[in-house]
Amino acid sequence: MRDSQLVGLSGYSKEGLPVLAIGVGLSTYNKASVNYYVQSHIQMNEYRDCVVLPAATEKYGRHISTCLKVLDMTGLKLSALHQIKLLTTISTIDDLNYPEMTETYYIVNAPYIFSTCWKAVKTLLQERTKRKIQVFQGCGRDELLRVMDYSSLPHFCRKEGSGSSRNRSNGAVDNCFSLDHTYHQQLYDYVKKQAKLIETGRPIKQGSVHVDFPEPDPEDAKIAKTIESEFQRLAGQNGICNSLNSLKVNGD
Repeated sequence: MRDSQLVGLSGYSKEGLPVLAIGVGLSTYNKASVNYYVQSHIQMNEYRDCVVLPAATEKYGRHISTCLKVLDMTGLKLSALHQIKLLTTISTIDDLNYPEMTETYYIVNAPYIFSTCWKAVKTLLQERTKRKIQVFQGCGRDELLRVMDYSSLPHFCRKEGSGSSRNRSNGAVDNCFSLDHTYHQQLYDYVKKQAKLIETGRPIKQGSVHVDFPEPDPEDAKIAKTIESEFQRLAGQNGICNSLNSLKVNGD
């Protein structure tokens, strides 16, 4: 599942906020049912709140309760239309159970298809939400270095034209999506320990739980519908272009 749900912890900002990297464009979400991906997302949220944020608070000597997210759009295609229902569900769960946990969203490596949809979607967002979202050209390396050190940059932001956010590495385990990365190893250990506690019947204060899918927030549903419409419009334009190219080739 982790190979199709690309998430990782690349480091910390200069203010001590955890930097979470998300491979939006290359996450296919096609290795399991929607339910498993939702529960996996909840597990990572619980690990962030119960382990990552308290550890950052202790490390930097001040209360830290939010994180930064860097969203990599490398590889985003029209097929992402099939993920909208899942992403809307996850967004609704976050709004209801983990509100205001993200300080800023940084969007990098955005292809044309994202830029087109973003123009339509951003008009629907509340000002409070829009202020949290920053879209950078290319990998956003120079802009991100203003808020974090080079060592905390996600691997897909370290070099212009770095290519796939799934596999790029500098000879070490610096790809925060890798299953060998410290974040994932510690996350797995945490989940296993929580599972054992549940099996023994011992009471625990916190732990990942299975939840029913909530009804999408009306605003989220409206945004998802707009994205779907834009994707379909782009698909139609691509179809027309392909037909014209085919006619041109046949005519030649």
